Amino acid sequence: MFLGFGLDAWITIGTVLTMFSVLLFTKLRSDIVFLMAIGVLFVTGVLDTKEALSGISQTSVVVVGVLFVVIAGLTHTGVLQWIVRNLLGTPETYPKAVVRLMLPVAALSSFLSNTTVVALFVNIVKMWSKKLGITPSKLLIPLSYASGMGGVCTLIGTPPNLIISGLYEEQTGQAMNIFATTIPGLFCLAVGVLSIIAMRRLLPNRKSPEEEFEDTGEYTVEMLVPSDNPNIGKTIAEAGLSTVAGGSLIEIRHFDGESIISPVPDDEPVMGGDRLVYAGQIAELLELEKTHGLVNSIHHVFSLKEVKRNAHMLRTAYVTFGSNLIGSTMGTNGFEKENKVTLVAVSRRGKRLEQSPRDVVLKAGDTLLLESMNEFRTDTKALSRDLHFFDSEELPNIGWKTFVSTFIMIAMVALSALGVMSLLKCATLAVLAMLIFRCCTPEQAMRSINWDILMVFACSAVLGLAIEKTGIAERMANGILDICGTNPIVVMTAVCFAGTFITEFISNTAAGAMFFPIMYEAAVKLGYEPYPFLIALMIAVSSSFATPIGSPTHMLVYGPGGYRFSDFLRIGLIMNIIILAANIFIVNVVYPLTPLQ
Repeated sequence: MFLGFGLDAWITIGTVLTMFSVLLFTKLRSDIVFLMAIGVLFVTGVLDTKEALSGISQTSVVVVGVLFVVIAGLTHTGVLQWIVRNLLGTPETYPKAVVRLMLPVAALSSFLSNTTVVALFVNIVKMWSKKLGITPSKLLIPLSYASGMGGVCTLIGTPPNLIISGLYEEQTGQAMNIFATTIPGLFCLAVGVLSIIAMRRLLPNRKSPEEEFEDTGEYTVEMLVPSDNPNIGKTIAEAGLSTVAGGSLIEIRHFDGESIISPVPDDEPVMGGDRLVYAGQIAELLELEKTHGLVNSIHHVFSLKEVKRNAHMLRTAYVTFGSNLIGSTMGTNGFEKENKVTLVAVSRRGKRLEQSPRDVVLKAGDTLLLESMNEFRTDTKALSRDLHFFDSEELPNIGWKTFVSTFIMIAMVALSALGVMSLLKCATLAVLAMLIFRCCTPEQAMRSINWDILMVFACSAVLGLAIEKTGIAERMANGILDICGTNPIVVMTAVCFAGTFITEFISNTAAGAMFFPIMYEAAVKLGYEPYPFLIALMIAVSSSFATPIGSPTHMLVYGPGGYRFSDFLRIGLIMNIIILAANIFIVNVVYPLTPLQ
């Protein structure tokens, strides 16, 4: 024993701290990091085989996987798009705009994936903000905050609620109602909306990156190969026409007018009458007339809108946090060749970078303008880890399936809330109904399941088990009681504060799983029913407002809003304190502390 902990406990502590460090300071995938942590605990004997694999069979984990398919049915039948189209309106003032935005987003996030809702709203908000004369940066942070605050209003709105309620059911044999967090969540949401309106001057007024892309003719130029050019017959590489001073070649339109090559391979031959499209600094690119004998065709071929021309289109994407592209250039990382796309321009914090796009060292949040073939798939896992595309989804048609999928979702929630059957059974029936009525195809259903998130979810539950089994939870609970005394509200506040801080740096799912045993043990040792303590914990671990890495939804708005890291800190730290206070207050009003029987 050392400091009250045995060897297994110290192995667990070392593993968890190492895991946090790896997640914070490396680009390794989070699911891989969590799996490695569980592997260490299994190999060292901290967990036996059954315990190491227990996360996979957790009811809450299975429910999350099934709900992915339910959400796919709603998305592919246009339910979300219909709601967005009919809710926002044209409010006259900024406070009214915040209310009209945050309340529908929160309502949707109570039942659907926060990430799905925010991804759908981002482009809509950008267009809406122009209509209202408000910069997108004033609305995109409230959009992300609303999704997080709405998610805590039901058990199915966010994964931590499911995992904490699942662990509570295992400990007590009592299942929480799907609306257990609704009243506290709605109160915190109301406080959050009012706080955003009151602190609106702390929200940055930043230029949207896409404003630099609205007329791409300003930074693309088409050069013509005259019939007497000495490079005719050579390859692009031999002629030195690929990467030139001021930019790079993104496309060739051969003289027949129909053959378009993009991306351009080095061995592509140069022919008289070819049109070479370059992206970069126009003043330097026009020097190609002198250096390579080309002629300016005075024809800029690109526009930002998705204009299809010979199966080509432009797409806007944002470099995600943890992307493998960070720190590299498109000219050296092989991304363009692997995915058959061409980088046209790069914008950072709302300003297009004044250098050749393929020479830009990429950073998280950079906005990229890419040219691709029309059939280019943006929803592959390999791409989604590096980039997030906002201009690639086609809106589905509104029809009878829209109403069918809506009815299925409402029926699922109602049956669970009334206690007719368990949430897992309700969700399973909903999936079967979605497939039977063709609200989504089996292929779409399978693609909708985010296995990475499920793996993190399952491993988080196992880590929570290890923390409890090794006595860490009991020891930490005793430490909190030693520091905070025996006042239950003070203890509740201390654990929730720690949970809110930790969730700024790791997933809220992991924070919920690891703080559950600590909060549960603290409540039991105080002699109180753990239920209200755990409701407060659910809200706390989903209240990450101060860093863009605290939530996937913050990452989705970081690039489009042209934000800086400090923008989240400035308003987010205050929001953390306000919501923490509101959380503790309302939970103790709705769920008065009850001594254990």
